[in-house]
Amino acid sequence: MFSAKRLTRLRALLERRVESGAVPGALVVLARRGEVHVESVGTLSFDSSSPVMATDTIVRLASMSKPIVAACAMTLIEDCTLRLDDPVDDHLPELADMRVLADPTGPVEDTVPAARPITVRDVLTFTIGTGMAPEGAPIGDVLNSLGRPSLDEWVGLLGKVPLVHQPGERWMYDSAAAVLGVLIQRATGQTFGTALRERILEPLGMKDTGFSVDPANFDRFATAYDHEDGPDGAVVEDAPETGYWSRPPVFESGGGGLVSTAEDYLTFASAMLAGGTYQGTQILSRAAVTLMTSDQLSPEQRAVSGFYPGYFASTSWGLGLGVATDRTGLGPSAGSYGWNGFYGTAWYNDPAEELTSILIQQRAHAGDPLLPFQRDFWTTVYQSLT
Repeated sequence: MFSAKRLTRLRALLERRVESGAVPGALVVLARRGEVHVESVGTLSFDSSSPVMATDTIVRLASMSKPIVAACAMTLIEDCTLRLDDPVDDHLPELADMRVLADPTGPVEDTVPAARPITVRDVLTFTIGTGMAPEGAPIGDVLNSLGRPSLDEWVGLLGKVPLVHQPGERWMYDSAAAVLGVLIQRATGQTFGTALRERILEPLGMKDTGFSVDPANFDRFATAYDHEDGPDGAVVEDAPETGYWSRPPVFESGGGGLVSTAEDYLTFASAMLAGGTYQGTQILSRAAVTLMTSDQLSPEQRAVSGFYPGYFASTSWGLGLGVATDRTGLGPSAGSYGWNGFYGTAWYNDPAEELTSILIQQRAHAGDPLLPFQRDFWTTVYQSLT
């Protein structure tokens, strides 16, 4: 399954990461064909009295929330509450009859009508037409000013802002995940958090996953740090007792609002790898998992999308998560799927290798989610396979 000798390289990699002062602690979980291997180095914070990092340490998932939220939406598609190619207008009238920028980098007043409605598929594939805007574009300032009011208020504000591109034209990151949360809330008639808990978290026994942390569990909640040091060292970006996740939020973010543990996330990942079932509990059909985890972008969409030119050369997007379309290095096989998180977390399932890999740390990255450390992480994981 794993080479015991070669796994020592994984531990050495984590030790170097912690000893460098980059993070106070890091944890890796590898699961393959019934074998689970855990490597844990360091602590929950730079405070010398902090507990050690463990599989029940609570961390901010950031964008690793997106696949869980997408799975919840897929349960609504399976029970025919939603249909992939239906417009979202009935549930999200705020996003009906949208205007679109005539020039994505031009003035926000210069618009044309949307060529077609936004569909449920657009929301899951991140092709709704809005998201992270081109650098320096006026629309970026408008989108950034929306803030985090209630989900209903937020989507109302979003509907008053022109789309950057026509629906279905290209992949744009992040905003669609928040829209998906509102869509789930409206379609179920429940709060987003309640729907997520009843459809995914409770059936799988993911007891430590949610939009906030109970004060009784603050001792297991890791501190999150900014990517840059200050004059006195690492800068705390979010503290367990006083930070954003210390109380239930007004804005339950489908794009990055969940906290969880390595243990909980392994349960979700295991269910996905097994075709939607975990220890006898089925949350999705195998067909739904296959659809979620297969390439859903056209060659034309990939050619004009991504964080930088050529981003989608060997990767693409399924429904709410990333998928590998080619193997270009010592890392996940073609057909692997998963996603990274802003605070240095990462997860991929590799069906060809029957492998789940989860990385846990809590320090913001400085732009590129595939930092040298993460590249070394994937190399070290895959060189350990027998």
